[in-house]
Amino acid sequence: MPKFLLKRWYGLHTVLALSFSLLLLAILTLYHWMYGAIGIVCLVGLVLYVLQAEKGFQRDLRLYLSTVSHRVKKAGEGVIQEMPIGILLFNEEKAIEWTNPFMQSMTGEEMLIGKNLSDVLPGLVIKPEQKKLEFTYNERVYEVLVRPEERLLYFTDITIFKELSVRYQQEKPVLAVIHLDNMDEVGQVMDEQSRTLLSTSVAGVINDWANKHGIYLRRVSSDKFLALMDRLTLEKLEETRFDILDVVREMTADNKIPVTLSIGVGAGVPSYIELGQYAQSSLDIALGRGGDQAAVKVGNKLTFFGGKSNAVEKRTRVRARVIAHALRDLIHEAEHVIVMGHKQADMDSIGASLGVLKAVQVHNKTGYIVLDEVNPSIERLMKEVYAQPELAESFITPEQASRLISGRTLLVIVDTHRPSLVIEPRLLEETSRIVVIDHHRRSEEFIEDPVLIYLEPYASSTAELVTELLQYQSDRIHLDSLIATALLAGIVVDTKSFAFRTGSRTFEAASFLRRNGADTSTVQRFLKEDLSQYVKRARLIMNTEVYLDKMAIATGDLREDYTQVQAAQAADVLLTLSGIQASFVVARRHDDAVLISARSLGDINVQAIMEQLGGGGHLTGAATQMEHVSLKEAVRRLKEAIDATL
Repeated sequence: MPKFLLKRWYGLHTVLALSFSLLLLAILTLYHWMYGAIGIVCLVGLVLYVLQAEKGFQRDLRLYLSTVSHRVKKAGEGVIQEMPIGILLFNEEKAIEWTNPFMQSMTGEEMLIGKNLSDVLPGLVIKPEQKKLEFTYNERVYEVLVRPEERLLYFTDITIFKELSVRYQQEKPVLAVIHLDNMDEVGQVMDEQSRTLLSTSVAGVINDWANKHGIYLRRVSSDKFLALMDRLTLEKLEETRFDILDVVREMTADNKIPVTLSIGVGAGVPSYIELGQYAQSSLDIALGRGGDQAAVKVGNKLTFFGGKSNAVEKRTRVRARVIAHALRDLIHEAEHVIVMGHKQADMDSIGASLGVLKAVQVHNKTGYIVLDEVNPSIERLMKEVYAQPELAESFITPEQASRLISGRTLLVIVDTHRPSLVIEPRLLEETSRIVVIDHHRRSEEFIEDPVLIYLEPYASSTAELVTELLQYQSDRIHLDSLIATALLAGIVVDTKSFAFRTGSRTFEAASFLRRNGADTSTVQRFLKEDLSQYVKRARLIMNTEVYLDKMAIATGDLREDYTQVQAAQAADVLLTLSGIQASFVVARRHDDAVLISARSLGDINVQAIMEQLGGGGHLTGAATQMEHVSLKEAVRRLKEAIDATL
């Protein structure tokens, strides 16, 4: 403790002593005046002593402050000169007025004063109100603190920290599950020895690929592998776009059914439990999209690679029977059943809804179908439906459905699995008993926690899936002619009269419907269109440009509105043109949104293109809707998505 502070401490004690002396003097005076006089003399002496001590304290204080000020100033100058932080002062014209030695060593220049800031540090851009930024100079990374009031910049070298940060990110664990999609289907047409050789050769190729990239691989079952890697390896695999998918497919291309892989990857979370959940959910999504692709989930971001081949048709009906029995049990447990499709309902959506309604009626339960509006594509079918009072009473509006639904209601969603596309998304929040039946490739957006999922992208249509489910609802099921016809119409529309995405089970479903009263001539009547609609579509096709020599892009008239069906029909026609491998129709809808319908012969994955624009669908048929954009802007974004995909 400094001496003057000690003196201050003593001075305080002296004041206390003086106060005590005054009190004692008063007491002594009460006893005798002589004692009082002696006390006064002592008190005067004490006061003189205190005054002298105070003068000494002030002198020592001034001396101490001057010494400390000098030491602080000297230390500050030393710190500024030697500290590992650059300091730069500039004026209003951005001319450098002063720097510390760190800036000289940083720039390699002896004299910086007077030079322009942009000449010395090119690329350093200071925006108004910006307090902190990162700046790279001579392969070093600096954190720059900005003091705009004083026009001061502070440079801190954070290169090592950035390198460690990058290394930390690159070394984070990544978990992947690799699944052989169709080994069982391939093995059914091979003898035991050939099947074993095929399995061994495929496993050998996967092992070689893993060793090449430094991936730990462990086979956990006959058709599944577990892979462990880091983020740096994952980035390299993304650069190759998971070429192992193409290698395995091309290696087995000589088989009647080539073997394909599906890969689910989880990354971006610290917990190994969450990594496993991410990997498995990504694999489920990849399989739901038809397989032959990799789904990579990093945090909340999901990216897809591959998907170059159509989904392979499953030759067994075991899954259909299991789903049918599960649906039957759920119908029995429900108070009533509400069926809902997607907005702008088409023939497949309405046909599948009528099929599910029939399954509900078979089990003597009450069912309803939610429909918001009748568009031209289903107008003729709905006229026939409304002509039958029993069927007409089953159709309700979204408002009526909101009043009917409860916790015991079974909600069946058909022909979509995306919450944003259903007719009334609020119904999804009113019950936890939700069934999803769909044939579209699974997208990142999916209805949360359904109790039953029947998602089969190999199927031609949802009507085909529902038809198979109906066959297992009762031993002797009898379909109304109109319901059977509506289901057949849904299959005909989605397969373009059995020309696309048609498998053996598609014909089996059509045969079952035909035996149960489906009328093909009525289907054609449902699909007829007016002359004005035909001319409108022809005008749309006339406004077509060929992009990249193999893609046709048609743009609708700004003064006309188009339906999704009209756009899809125009895209189908464009696909028949010579040299065209994919077609896109961009048109404005009645609510001022822009719709894009895409079709492909299979060489170009239009689903991947539409997913970049917020849509989805199949490899050969997909669509999207865009809000608050012009047709010109929509076409520009479409071309960017095509370029990015190709």
